[in-house]
Amino acid sequence: MDDLLVELAAAHGVATWYEGSQRRRVEVDAEVVVAVLAQLGVTADTPEQVRAELARVRAEAAGEALPPTVVLRAGDTRALPGDGQVRTEDGQLLTVGSELPADLPLGWHTLHVGEQTATLVVAPAKLPEPPRAWGWMVQLYALHSARSWGVGDLADLRELVGWAGGTGAGVVLLNPLHAVAPVHPIQPSPYSPSSRRFTNPIYLRVDEVPEYALADESTRARVDALAVSPDWARIDYDAVWRAKIGALELLWPYAEKSTEDSDFAVYSALAERHGADWRDWPEPLRHPENPAVAAARTELADRIAFHGWLQRLCDRQLAQAQQAARDSGMAVGIVHDLPVGVDPGGADAWALQDVLATGVTVGAPPDAFNQQGQNWSLPPWHPRELARAGYRPYRDLVRAVFRHSDGMRIDHIAGLWRLWWIPPGGDARRGTYVHYDAEAMLGILALEAHRAGAVVVGEDLGTVEPVVTRSLHERNMLSSAVLWFERDVDAPGEPLLEPQRWPELATASVSTHDLPTAAGFLRGEHVRVRAELGVLAGDVESEQDNAAREREELLALMRRAGVLTEDASEQDTIVAMHALLARTPCRFVLASPYDVIGEPRQPNLPGTVSEYPNWKIPFPVHLAEFTADPRVRRAIEALRAP
Repeated sequence: MDDLLVELAAAHGVATWYEGSQRRRVEVDAEVVVAVLAQLGVTADTPEQVRAELARVRAEAAGEALPPTVVLRAGDTRALPGDGQVRTEDGQLLTVGSELPADLPLGWHTLHVGEQTATLVVAPAKLPEPPRAWGWMVQLYALHSARSWGVGDLADLRELVGWAGGTGAGVVLLNPLHAVAPVHPIQPSPYSPSSRRFTNPIYLRVDEVPEYALADESTRARVDALAVSPDWARIDYDAVWRAKIGALELLWPYAEKSTEDSDFAVYSALAERHGADWRDWPEPLRHPENPAVAAARTELADRIAFHGWLQRLCDRQLAQAQQAARDSGMAVGIVHDLPVGVDPGGADAWALQDVLATGVTVGAPPDAFNQQGQNWSLPPWHPRELARAGYRPYRDLVRAVFRHSDGMRIDHIAGLWRLWWIPPGGDARRGTYVHYDAEAMLGILALEAHRAGAVVVGEDLGTVEPVVTRSLHERNMLSSAVLWFERDVDAPGEPLLEPQRWPELATASVSTHDLPTAAGFLRGEHVRVRAELGVLAGDVESEQDNAAREREELLALMRRAGVLTEDASEQDTIVAMHALLARTPCRFVLASPYDVIGEPRQPNLPGTVSEYPNWKIPFPVHLAEFTADPRVRRAIEALRAP
């Protein structure tokens, strides 16, 4: 690759090579680099254009320009290109000279240097250390009760955390509860939301909204008649949505009206009329600042108000669940999950399009498990435009999640450092990494977590740079540790790690939603199902042999640790897995109801779409049956043991 193109790419954070899953250097094709640069607004199709763009970059670097956003750790100093003043968020004006001092107050401030102005964020150097706690990782949609309408809901969550806290659990981690487009077919995946700033009303307990009590007897009867059974082989999101929205529309006349018109409520009303994907809307409606959208706010005022009301109901029930966790004595409480991104045709992609790179999608490069790479069909933040916006869209997202939670798990937290960008029309193999200002992203996350009194968990599984885990731990944020993956990578054969050698600042679990359950792993279900669906990376016999070796290696580890006997049953083995986790020094030890109850099917099977019932597998027993199950009691005893 031409040296000037390499320099230009580096200046814009675009990788020209990366270390693959086999720890080997992989070169990125020049045309991929050029295509990604184009998505950043940099034209590099010809040598002349490369030289011109590079000259512009060098001129900016030689000048004394203030970056649009400066993020500073408390206790650090930073040189300025001239004498500066800081207007703090509470209105004070501080003269700071040519260096930002180490004692600036935490918060969102404005920095002035001469005629230049920048957003200044002062973040804590680290968060308080999280307490040691055990708890549950729950797919809420699956964990239903006798009163649920087809999916688990926020009242079920309230009941669950009350029970869990009473048994000594300190934390409950949820799947993402983010909003989907209000148009059929309803998106089942919690990791492809329409908006990460709002909540999915499918999780509302309809008969607990205030308007239900205000309605007359006839209306309540009509609402009750819409209830759908919580007992089915596969969750039907469309049926649940139809029933709940229909019921809430019956209660809408009893609601106190509001003039609230958030961009999500406006999007929802427009989506009901024009379809879920804003890119297919009439051209005048495709940007939220267009005059046609202002006119639609008036024309669709009632539907906009309705969707705003749904969000107020969600806020109310989320707050009730959070309070129930606190009342139960939980050491931490409820931790919400933040996906990597959003649906490119959804609400956030419409409202935040000026700070997103809407022409590309993100994913992952090829590895041993996904030899074609992965395309998650999610648009990434545009690093330069996000910085120019003072990172406020990112801040507002983080604040929205923390509003009713005691912690946040960030899926693929390595995305704060870099994301695999796939240019338009390309496949996942022909992408490259684009780097972000991780110090800024992590600092803002730390500031907002500090203000919310919340913990942060980063999902750092798979191929991630060592700096990711190291940086998390420096700030007292937790990394992730999964039983199948914790290995000594420096030892011959990379054996499983003994429990005492697991990291302390981590969240330990047997599995995740994308991996085999405990029973599935022991039975080899992950191989059988993939073979039946034709999505195995290798031949069936080799995969079965690998699975058998991994199983025997784990059993041997548990026997050495003294938590498993030779004649153990499957259920004994599952309990032993949790006993092993409890022997690690990890701050959080989380159990999945799927594992404890012996469910062999995993919630999601990566690499499949319609071939497997992803996100549609209900829990095999009701919540009340689960909490009374002897298998659950045994698992709790194992988790409590240390």
